Amino acid sequence: MPPPPERRADARLKLKVPVELNIEGNPTPFRCATSDLSLHGCYIETMFPFAAGTEMELRLQANSTLLILGKVVTCDPQVGNGIQFVRMLPEDIDELRDFLAAAEKEAAQASGQAAGQAGAEDSAKED
Repeated sequence: MPPPPERRADARLKLKVPVELNIEGNPTPFRCATSDLSLHGCYIETMFPFAAGTEMELRLQANSTLLILGKVVTCDPQVGNGIQFVRMLPEDIDELRDFLAAAEKEAAQASGQAAGQAGAEDSAKED
């Protein structure tokens, strides 16, 4: 059976970025980190996930603090939550886009270096 079609508009990057979640009616912020991040959402791992539909304010610590309004769209018990970004200021969107582009470029360079090292090791074994 083929995997379900990808519904996301943007690629997700495996990034651990500190984030603070503020839920209306709860005076204590929930501090955690993303396990993946895209321009329109993120996933957080938590043993006690929030219910789908929960709205929250996120403070994402990218190059600076980005303020985001989000909504829980997936709830995986004892695993975590998928959070869709509902509203962001235009300058925060630009900041996140730049942050993601830099992280993607860094990951590609690291991957290329690892592949280059593996190729060099293979060549050395052949000698």
